[in-house]
Amino acid sequence: MSGRRKFLLGAAGLAGAAGLATGFLRSHLPHTGEPVSRAGSALPPDPAVPNPLRVPGADGLFAVADAAGTLTLTAKPAQYPILPGKPARVLAYEMDYYGRTLLNPLLRVRSGTALRIKFLNGLDETSIIHWHGLKVDSNNDGHPHYAVPGSATFDYQFSVANRAGTYWYHPHPHHLTGKQVYRGLAGFFIVEDEEELALQKALDLKFGETDIPLVLQDRRLDENGELVFAPTAEERFHGHYGDQVLVNWTSRPHLHASSRILRFRILNGSNARLYRLAFRHGERLLDYMVIGTDGGLLDQPRTVQEAFLAPAERMDVLLDLRAASRGDAISLVSLPFDAMHMEMRSAPSPHEHSGHAMHDATPDGAEMELLRIRVQNRMRYDKVIPGSLSRIEPPAESTYSPRLIVLDQSRMRWRINAATYETASTPITVRRDTTEVWDIRNVQPSMPHPMHIHGFQFRVISRTGSPGQQRLLAVTDSGLSATDLGWKDTVLVWPGETVRIVTDFSHPFRGDQVYMVHCHNLEHEDGGMMLNLKVAS
Repeated sequence: MSGRRKFLLGAAGLAGAAGLATGFLRSHLPHTGEPVSRAGSALPPDPAVPNPLRVPGADGLFAVADAAGTLTLTAKPAQYPILPGKPARVLAYEMDYYGRTLLNPLLRVRSGTALRIKFLNGLDETSIIHWHGLKVDSNNDGHPHYAVPGSATFDYQFSVANRAGTYWYHPHPHHLTGKQVYRGLAGFFIVEDEEELALQKALDLKFGETDIPLVLQDRRLDENGELVFAPTAEERFHGHYGDQVLVNWTSRPHLHASSRILRFRILNGSNARLYRLAFRHGERLLDYMVIGTDGGLLDQPRTVQEAFLAPAERMDVLLDLRAASRGDAISLVSLPFDAMHMEMRSAPSPHEHSGHAMHDATPDGAEMELLRIRVQNRMRYDKVIPGSLSRIEPPAESTYSPRLIVLDQSRMRWRINAATYETASTPITVRRDTTEVWDIRNVQPSMPHPMHIHGFQFRVISRTGSPGQQRLLAVTDSGLSATDLGWKDTVLVWPGETVRIVTDFSHPFRGDQVYMVHCHNLEHEDGGMMLNLKVAS
């Protein structure tokens, strides 16, 4: 399969993998920290997954920067070989860090840290940075009305008020977000606190080696390894889909691992694609544990075999490889599912479009292998996954009747409450220090919408009218899946479904604050499926 074609999972790709013992995820071995079998010669290369996964390091792409005080991020054109030996024109956030040049740095920070961040726009168009999931005032949120032109700067100053979690940052200029994210502008923002550090110690996790952030982004690449982004009118309506999925900007990646517990912090950084994530060995799905969602750790681990992840959502998981043998291959896959593209009953689905741009795209909902984990050696490891991870208070109660938020479309434009974005309009207004329940209802016919609220975390209370593939994942009587639990800032709403959330709009900032509510399908967002949210003082 060529680098630009879709990387589909097939039985042949895993035919050489050795079988795993019964109880793969539950065996316990004595711990010494040393290998119990020598790796011997290196594992033979696998032509299906020729490229080592890019992981956070000391410099270059996704390098780790322990953030504090003052720093500068410059959005600028760059060249980077997404495909080996083929430098591509991309956009990246560049940062100088102790004499090293970092691209899209992974900013790691302790909760409570004060930051001053200068954003320099080195592009030839407007841009601004949105700190996705962070609790900041509206001046520091990266709202589109703060977007600055090329060569201009914007100064951020805020303290990190969030609990530990996997957050991220990306551009948010109106009409240009999808393009700029697609061409490369996005990075992780990792917050740590005492609970997080305790988990790292309990499981002997080392960042970039056994605690690995993964950003999933589907892209189209031409024969020269260049990114292709030229959405048609239909793609601006449905969403832009690629022909392959890059993991940490790596095409067809592999990761060598030892027989121990691995942690993956998974971010769906795609413009529009959904993933139904599972770990697979041969034809067998493996159990794994969801330990965190958008806003950090859950109260306890939840064992699953699959989970949906929509654009902008994050999922923190543990994969137990203690019973694996040297040479075993375990794949992170997206299982096939009904993407429910029912935007217009008379319109073709996105994978039936005859236009050139859609012809090369892998359909939303297609089966895909994303990453192959190859067990390089066995080791003794007896760390125990804690039964309690964090204390999460029950959702706040509201004295107000639920506010209805309706998602629909008219004349090929997606809307929220029959409205599209207007810069000066604040159609949703809430009072500071109040708690509101919202019923987010996605009408029929429609398509899935990942809905994001700026500036606040919320709790998902219930799902009703859910499709069967979502109901099968429920772990609560109210229809919630494991990835609906804990604190959230983005939630997927299927066609015909109503998702109830509760948000406490308390904050410490002076005066009125104007944030946003929008769909995180970036083509929908750029097309106006977003509204200003005013928190009145």
